[in-house]
Amino acid sequence: MRPILTLLAVLLSAPMALLHAQPERPNVLFIEVDDLNDWVGVFGGHPQAKTPNMDRLANQAGGTVFMQAYCPGSVCCASRSAMLTGLRPSTTGVYGNSNNMKSSPIAAKAVTLPQYFSQQGYHSLSSGKIFHKHPSWIGMDEGQWAFDEWEPNSGGDGLNKEDLPLNKLPMLDGQKSNADAREFDWGPTVTATKETSDYLTCAWAAKQLDRDFSGKPFFMAVGISKPHLPFHVPQEFFDMHPLDQVQVPEIVPDDLDDILTPRGKKKSGPTEDFLRVQQANQFKQVTQAYLAACSYADHCVGVVLDKLAKSRYAENTIVIVCGDHGWFLGEKLRYRKTDLWQESTRVPLIIRMPGVSEAGTKSNRLVNLLDIYPTLVELCGLPKKEGMDGRSFAGWEKAPSESGLPTLTTMGFQNHSVRSATHRYTRYADGTEELYEHQTDPMERRNLITDAKLKPVVDELRAYLPKHDEPQAVANEIDKKRLRKALAQIKQMGKEYRQKAESGQLDPEMIRKVYESLK
Repeated sequence: MRPILTLLAVLLSAPMALLHAQPERPNVLFIEVDDLNDWVGVFGGHPQAKTPNMDRLANQAGGTVFMQAYCPGSVCCASRSAMLTGLRPSTTGVYGNSNNMKSSPIAAKAVTLPQYFSQQGYHSLSSGKIFHKHPSWIGMDEGQWAFDEWEPNSGGDGLNKEDLPLNKLPMLDGQKSNADAREFDWGPTVTATKETSDYLTCAWAAKQLDRDFSGKPFFMAVGISKPHLPFHVPQEFFDMHPLDQVQVPEIVPDDLDDILTPRGKKKSGPTEDFLRVQQANQFKQVTQAYLAACSYADHCVGVVLDKLAKSRYAENTIVIVCGDHGWFLGEKLRYRKTDLWQESTRVPLIIRMPGVSEAGTKSNRLVNLLDIYPTLVELCGLPKKEGMDGRSFAGWEKAPSESGLPTLTTMGFQNHSVRSATHRYTRYADGTEELYEHQTDPMERRNLITDAKLKPVVDELRAYLPKHDEPQAVANEIDKKRLRKALAQIKQMGKEYRQKAESGQLDPEMIRKVYESLK
């Protein structure tokens, strides 16, 4: 009788033993930093960048720095929507910040990255800016619907609107100040670092690492808003970059003269931001402010990374830190983004996957944020997601120096740029073209499109342009700033209304009435 009971016990326990023998699916910690360009220490975009936390992540065992990572769109909504759906802007019609992905029939039907992980048994949670924010009649759509758990932002800078802009940057002669011009501001916050929004977002994320998520692996997305304008960060981060020591990026006055339309006219000129900075000779000040904002963002990243290192999840969590697109700091006679040159299309991307690569690996493989979705699916052993434009680059550690196929960035309808290992080719809707050779001209200052000898290169890269450009999705009908004012009024009505506003559960008619009253 005893041998039979022993055999039964073995048979009954076998399925459980097999279950435990299966490899554990890794957790995912995804951190996206808004408007962060390559001014990160390990990327070398600026010699004075101070980002010790991101640098440390890159130099840990399993860390890889992708030196040739690019965005699918050089503005927030286009880039983020593409990354989160795995579909290019030219596929969905989501080209700009006014295009909510839900207004695109194609993007609206897509299963987003966090939704797919949730479907596969992960617990998804998020705080901060991951999806681009859009106004809707149930409140601000921040992608709450895509996560099992979502935490609204808190904190602030403590500044009075009457004191803004802090930099007192004069307008150009004859130009009137507007909201966009006032956003181009910098200066120290009133609140302490631990009371600012990004710090509190990261403190929330760090706290989640004490949980067990009911035994499920987690997919946690953390959005950091700086260095997005305005560059309002605590004074301690300005102090890290003494103004008299700040190095300003090289500015070439005739940089845009060789970019001509098919009619022979100059395609681009200096932007208003650039001319205002030039008029006031504030090049050092704006450079210091961006460096400070990058250091602040890095400090917040460190809050999460430090806690992860001490947690039970340290060795079974894939960590991704990236920007959503690049940013100009005077190069090409402009500030901000929304262009198709190297400085606005290249992004910092660091991935740490324990046990995959040696510490401090640098990869020259051409990758795109569009590729993150299929790459994570493969790295986590999930069923392959069909129908995406992105392509997995899992396995990069076996050949980190391999260049890979050219990659595409889009900015607006029928404006595309193709980056290969050696060249960048750009074509605009009006027929204007550019070609740059990166081995001798990394800052893209000599447009070679008229060089007949390079026609084979142009023909090769043209083949990577989209075969179809989806018409632009419907733009937002609701003014975002006005809606925020309406929601702020509703939140002041009491705790119940505040909670409903933060979770998107307010009565749409109530929002409409308050919104209309603000005319």
